[in-house]
Amino acid sequence: MPTWDELFRQEQHRLRQPHHAVVCFAEALRPRGAQHVLDLGCGTGRHTVYLAQLGFHVYATDISETGLIATQAWLAAEHLSADLHLADMTAIPHPDDHFHAVISMYVIYHNTLANIQRTATEIKRVLRPGGQALLTLISTSGYRYGQGQEIEPDTFLPDRGPDSGQPHHFFDEASARALLARFDVTQLYLDDNEEVLEDGRSRRHSHWLAVVEKMGIAGRAFHG
Repeated sequence: MPTWDELFRQEQHRLRQPHHAVVCFAEALRPRGAQHVLDLGCGTGRHTVYLAQLGFHVYATDISETGLIATQAWLAAEHLSADLHLADMTAIPHPDDHFHAVISMYVIYHNTLANIQRTATEIKRVLRPGGQALLTLISTSGYRYGQGQEIEPDTFLPDRGPDSGQPHHFFDEASARALLARFDVTQLYLDDNEEVLEDGRSRRHSHWLAVVEKMGIAGRAFHG
């Protein structure tokens, strides 16, 4: 099983372009007066760098030292800065009510359900009242559902692919909404794409995209 450090040494895992949902989310944050943004599970830094380029005060965490080193090098090359921390997503190293926004793309479902629930609780803890989070959850409708060893209901260790051996917990709409019930769910929709293989067959990649808000004072985006 490759570790995240090993994966992030490979060029195919060093993505450069921000996800389209992050671009839209960042545009929506500006009129809300957002300043402090956390990139939870930053990998090699594509969203950390993008958000720093937009002028946000960016914080980033990851469990991979290799990913953080790559992120820091990219920031330095762009003459940008961010606060980087080596940390597990279930224990965010920041105080309560600290962030105007959190993004976590293709990250939090790489765990058991209990740890994903802890992560969601941590995200809520560090968000300010009225703060928003953009999250992705892998969907049961994608081609990878059911691959590999099932270690608990809907959690599999895939036996193929570049991240084989890493846990993947899959969500249908009901279980996604159950996880997000601690927030006010602003958006929840499937982001699907079809990959065409060399032999002409296709396979479906499917993730839930969610924008959620920490409920706070009515009519106010942030306070404090």
